[in-house]
Amino acid sequence: MSEPAARAGIGRLLDIMARLRDPQGGCPWDIEQTFETIAPYTIEEAYEVADAIDRRDLPALMDELGDLLLQVVFHARMAEEQGAFAFDDVVDAIADKMLRRHPHVFGDGKVEDSQTQTLAWEALKRQEREAAGERDTSALAGIARGLPEWQRATKLQKRAARVGFDWPAVEPVLDKLHEEIDEVRVEFAALAADPQDPAARERLEDEIGDVLFVCTNLARHAGVDVGSALRRANLKFERRFRAMEALAQADGTSLDALPLAAQDGYWNRAKAAERS
Repeated sequence: MSEPAARAGIGRLLDIMARLRDPQGGCPWDIEQTFETIAPYTIEEAYEVADAIDRRDLPALMDELGDLLLQVVFHARMAEEQGAFAFDDVVDAIADKMLRRHPHVFGDGKVEDSQTQTLAWEALKRQEREAAGERDTSALAGIARGLPEWQRATKLQKRAARVGFDWPAVEPVLDKLHEEIDEVRVEFAALAADPQDPAARERLEDEIGDVLFVCTNLARHAGVDVGSALRRANLKFERRFRAMEALAQADGTSLDALPLAAQDGYWNRAKAAERS
């Protein structure tokens, strides 16, 4: 697509959004929306982009990227209505940022490899925060609280690792995981002894959180993306559970009519079918 055509396409989308948000004759649903109500859709669309990539479905990826772009246009339109900024300001800001953070491409800077570039990128981000008057000088500064918690955990761990606060190998992480699981067992027992104790439930939540945090760290040490690994696990569970349902139906029954032991039998049959 030529540059004039691309610009015309963006202009058309901006005009459509302006019409949808027009108080006189626009769409009632679109008019009612705010940054807060649209934010969950923005996150959902980003995940649907990731899902299309995971499935290697390029037509779906094109469609989902359009949905994600619509979210950007929606937020920009609401900001423009408030006199804060417009879509062009968003484009200019990210273009300026890319130029600023890639001096080795658009200037006379030099980097040896992607790892060096990552360190340089973080240093530039830190300088930008300082220039903006941010007083937080922690190595953990600037990590958004709106991230999915597993992603934020990974970022926290990576930042800490850059100053040397990290396990040197996988084995200590595995040892820590076993330790945290043992602590979960203790808190489960405490809650069983007094199910109405709110402090016991809070301690159990803390310990389960520690297990999840260590699992995230384990994935980082293994070079595994936590989100990708969990998506694969979800897909695997869904695939096998649907296979269980199909097997039970073929036998003239349904899973909800069976005890757990019989359901486990169908689960094992579904696993075996995948391996054959």
